[in-house]
Amino acid sequence: MAKHENTPVSGPAAGKVTQITPDIRRIIAPNPSPMTFWGTNTYLLGQSDIAVIDPGPDDRAHMQAILDALTPDQRISHILVTHAHLDHSPLAKPLAQATGAKVLAYGNAMAGRSQVMRDLVAQGLTSGGEGVDHDFTPDICLSDGQTVSGNGWEVTAIWTPGHMANHMSFDAQGYVFSGDHVMGWASSLVSPPDGDLAAFMASCTRLAALETTAYLPGHGDPVRDPAARIAWLIEHRKSREAEILSALKGGASTISTLTKQIYTDVPAGLLLAAERNVFAHLIDLVTRSKATAHPQLNSAASFSLK
Repeated sequence: MAKHENTPVSGPAAGKVTQITPDIRRIIAPNPSPMTFWGTNTYLLGQSDIAVIDPGPDDRAHMQAILDALTPDQRISHILVTHAHLDHSPLAKPLAQATGAKVLAYGNAMAGRSQVMRDLVAQGLTSGGEGVDHDFTPDICLSDGQTVSGNGWEVTAIWTPGHMANHMSFDAQGYVFSGDHVMGWASSLVSPPDGDLAAFMASCTRLAALETTAYLPGHGDPVRDPAARIAWLIEHRKSREAEILSALKGGASTISTLTKQIYTDVPAGLLLAAERNVFAHLIDLVTRSKATAHPQLNSAASFSLK
């Protein structure tokens, strides 16, 4: 899921197969919303052995659209999942059962969390409504940098935590399937404890170092100027941090107060997501000793400058 910025008036039809490159096709799931744009992008990579990347929500019409996209000489050989949110991963298991393909991902929904996030969970912090697929378990857990190949294609798995701790991107010769980490229509939601801003920034820096032709995101159109987009994402987060530091200097101290002061044009229905983004920044600031949480770091704390 992503943080809303621009909701389309209309988008490509769900179930329609769109050719992105000679080896990459896209099918959009029928789950449009302010958090998913026109729906989840499911990608099909390959000419004979087909890798399905982000099968999407548990929607049997969408699964049928994926199967209908196969020609008689094609088979689904791999199912790759960027992360365990309900709009990306639930269809993986039914599709695997229907095709015999293995599901590959970094790990389950809890995999990859930092110690600070594990500590917050131990204090009772729960997910913020982003729709975590707690039932998701891959058949094969991929390590950072591992390559996966089929007939005529190869991808490199890149662990890109930030939007979610188990988030992976997949690099297929410069076309990076970026999940919800990099999108053109919205900045990624970073919502603790699943989201981690320090990890998000590190992942952005890592992706910026790659030679990338385009990002193929989990929602929205391909990002054709990847260098500019990743630079914008980094600068956007730095700007948000500056706003939070300024608000703290001015006396704001709670997550709610900070959010209302900074996010002045966000619809009421998205304020919770905005609060989670602010909390992500505050966790990062406390961890970097730029702010202090009273009496301890949690979502009910009062925050001040260090």
